[in-house]
This record gives sequence, C-alpha cells and structure tokens, in this order.
Amino acid sequence: MKGLELPSQLLAVYLLLHLRYVGLVFSSPVFTSVMPPMPFRYLFAVMLTVCSVGIIKTEEIPMIYFDEVVFIAAVFLRELLIGVALGFISALPLYALRVAGEQTGTTIGFSMAQVMDPSTQSETSILGQLNFFTALWFYFRWNGHLLMVQALVETLKLVPPGQISLFPSGDMQLGVWLQSMFTLAMRMVLPFYCALVLSDVGLGFLARTVPQMNIFVVGLPVKVMLGFMVLAAVIPLMMDLVYNNFERWIEFALSVLRLWRPLNG
Repeated sequence: MKGLELPSQLLAVYLLLHLRYVGLVFSSPVFTSVMPPMPFRYLFAVMLTVCSVGIIKTEEIPMIYFDEVVFIAAVFLRELLIGVALGFISALPLYALRVAGEQTGTTIGFSMAQVMDPSTQSETSILGQLNFFTALWFYFRWNGHLLMVQALVETLKLVPPGQISLFPSGDMQLGVWLQSMFTLAMRMVLPFYCALVLSDVGLGFLARTVPQMNIFVVGLPVKVMLGFMVLAAVIPLMMDLVYNNFERWIEFALSVLRLWRPLNG
C-alpha cells in the first residue's frame, strides 16, 4: 500500500493536529485545572483542532508512514510530545511565581499553613496560590492563552506534522529551563529576604536592649506584617517580570521544538 486515500488522509491530518492540541491542553497550567470536567477539556481540544485543521496541506504529509503500526505510534507520540513541551515550557514564568510564593511563605512563617489548591487538588502554600492565581488572571488579561494557541499553529510551519522524528535532534537545554525558572523565582523572593534580614537584625538588637521582652512572641507577627507590606509593594513588579518573560519563553519553546524537525527537513 503506497499511502492513504481520501477521506483517510483527512482523518490522519486531523488526528496529528489533534494530538498536538491534546498535549497542549493537558500540560499547560492554563488548561489543566481539574475544575472543568475532563470531557470539556477534551472537547475544547477538539474545537481548536477543527478551527485549525485547514492550515495543514494534506499533500505535504508523507502518508507512507501510516502503513505500519510502529510508524503510526511513533508519529502520534511525537505530535503529543510537541504539544506537551510547548504547554510546559511557555508556562515556566507561572511556575516560577508559584515557587517564589512558597519560598516567601516559608520565610515569613507560613510554611505550616497549607491549603487545598482547587485547580490541582493538591496542597500548596497560601502565598504560592495567591501569586499563581494573580499571575493567571494577568495571563488571561494579556491574552496569553491566545498566544499559546498561536504558537502551536506556528509549530505547524516550524515542525511539519507526520514525520518520523520521535526524539529531538539536539540538546533541549533542560538545565537552562530549570536555571531560568529558579533565577526568576529568586529575583521575586529577594526583596522579602532583604526585608526579613533587616527585621531579624532589629529584633536581635531589641532582644539585647530589652531582655525582658519575649522576642519569639513579638517576632512572628512583625515578620508576617512586614512580609505582607513587602508583598503589596513588590507584586506589581513581579507581574512586570512575568510579562517581560512571557513572550521570551514562548519564543524559547518554539526554538526548542525546532529540535524535533527532521535533519533533512
């Protein structure tokens, strides 16, 4: 068999694009909230696929790969991994903001106050959840969800679907991902560290001058109050950091996805 015929070709094109959207919807924190039911999220991926399926030209896909089960599995897995990589990498600023909130909560004494995150059904810190949902609100305000879908459409040109390239052809720079995420998180946490170090110095001086005062009882509310004052002052700057890094991380995700392009492509 030399290939597939219509309408089998159209079905194959639809499935390839659909797997990219499934990987995007089920990996990006924008779409991974458990509050919407699973069928709704899947139908959302179906809707995005129907809206974008006309972009792919059927004749550009080597249908010879669909003659063998092994090739079909490899091609489908590749498309799914492309969507997952795009959804995960482009949302790293949101993860950095959550890490910053957890570090801030530990610093000001909120490490024991864990709450249930309704979006993931897991326990998280109060400030981490506050930072994440604040960034998520701005994410939709900046049309980040539309930029992510637009980026996936752009991958159809950078990495044409239906070609055998299961593994990336180069270094995906996993260390750069993690280093950049934690560097961004530490830039957000640094004002809290500086303010709380100064508060510790002041409390230490107070403990030496007024030894009758129970410094542990006084220190906790002082740190909490100071932490919230610093948070109110720096949260606009944190949102600016997320905004400045958001498009850069989408571009970085697209550059990483080029590694899935066949060497002869």
